[in-house]
Amino acid sequence: MAPPGDLREWIGLLEREGELIRVSAEVDPHLEVTEIVDRVVKAGGPALLFENPKGSSHPLLVNQFGTERRMCLAFDADSLDDVGRRLGDVLEMQPPQGLVDKVKGLKKLKSIADSQPKTVRSGPSQEVVLTGDEVDLSALPVQTCWPGDAAPFITLPAVITKDPRTGGRNVGMYRMQILDRRSTAMHWQIHKDGRADYLLADGKLEVAVALGLDPVTAYAASAPLPKHVDEFMLAGFLRGEPVELVPGKTVDLEVPANAEIVLEGYIAKDDLTTEGPFGDHTGYYSPAEPFPVFHVTAITTRRNAIYPSIVVGKPPAEDAWLGKATERIFLPAIRMSVPEIVDYDLPVAGAFHNCCIVSIRKSYPGHAQKVMHAIWGLGLLSLTKSVVVVDEWVDVHDYNEVFFRVGANVDPKRDVLLSEGPLDHLDHAPTLQFYGGKIGIDATHKGPEEGARPWPQEIVMSDEVRRLVDERWGEYGIANGASEADGRDKGALRQLLRR
Repeated sequence: MAPPGDLREWIGLLEREGELIRVSAEVDPHLEVTEIVDRVVKAGGPALLFENPKGSSHPLLVNQFGTERRMCLAFDADSLDDVGRRLGDVLEMQPPQGLVDKVKGLKKLKSIADSQPKTVRSGPSQEVVLTGDEVDLSALPVQTCWPGDAAPFITLPAVITKDPRTGGRNVGMYRMQILDRRSTAMHWQIHKDGRADYLLADGKLEVAVALGLDPVTAYAASAPLPKHVDEFMLAGFLRGEPVELVPGKTVDLEVPANAEIVLEGYIAKDDLTTEGPFGDHTGYYSPAEPFPVFHVTAITTRRNAIYPSIVVGKPPAEDAWLGKATERIFLPAIRMSVPEIVDYDLPVAGAFHNCCIVSIRKSYPGHAQKVMHAIWGLGLLSLTKSVVVVDEWVDVHDYNEVFFRVGANVDPKRDVLLSEGPLDHLDHAPTLQFYGGKIGIDATHKGPEEGARPWPQEIVMSDEVRRLVDERWGEYGIANGASEADGRDKGALRQLLRR
């Protein structure tokens, strides 16, 4: 089974799998939807299709990405690590040694070639075309998520621009505050590629915004790709078939042919407005700041278009599993740059940029510190505020075990590294915006070369005795499910902590 080809196929799949509920009652996108969704997300509940949002004829889809199972359904994969392995197979291509290797290599190259976006003459996303005075963003059920939000915000867009120098396409996910019927603010943060395109523009920059995509393409818009890598190509590779694009009606940009809604327009250089506050994924309101104004010249839609949204706030929220998908999918790419890394975890409670836990194959004194600096120089991981390094045998996703190692193995005088560097735009803690302190904690075992006394042996039961107890468990008269329940409890706790 291939991943869903558009949003409607995705909704059908979710419904067949018991992962979606249709809400027929009228519900207000102003705050009420958020309170419903927040309760459902934190309970691990289903996607919600609000069929009768107040003030709009367009159904509103929320929480499509809110669990690990739904993310795996989106990619047609048993696990998110399986998706990462697909990408890793290509990244780790080596010169072929023999005929079999050559055939395998050709198949991989063909897979890459087949992933390039495909331009078609027409598509459902342009069944209805509105221009001029017909453009009215208030017709969409755009949410005001939190009481302190400045206005309704579009929260799940794929924003399409071109690099004015190279013509290369960028697709990113940036929130958009509704200003009036035909304009929004565009939240292009200082470290984002969309902002780079804007700063390079001479006069104005054409922009298109796709809403309501198949889940893999929607995910790709949030992926932290290098600027020269096309997000639609990544989506095509992960889907196993290319993303179809059609020429825009009023902009010289190509847009997804199967999108539910497309906004076309432009941003004029130095045309800024006050954007925010907005209740963000950090759990705090981001403050009002100047950001560019997006002027909408056309809205094109499918008939009876469905509007997608996402609610962010105090974790865990729906974006947790978008972030976890990135964590797992891009592990092979990180290993290409830092091969001693075994695994890593970006805790949801750390809003992904506040903490990174990484396990390594430690080979020499100071190796943990080397990895800390590598992470602080690696793409958007460079914004990470704290890095915890553990040995390769430690499960980075078991926060109890990680904290045990931090408590047991760390001498703060020797093993804590204080540094400074760039920080996330949304981080309110540093004294200076965008820049501040960083902390690295080396929780690995230490040797005499690192100034440690003889390291004690860790307490571990022998395999022989563990096997004996497993075999004899039924003889002990202890409830049969005790050992199994213990495992389940640990798994449930680990899953809860990972959320």
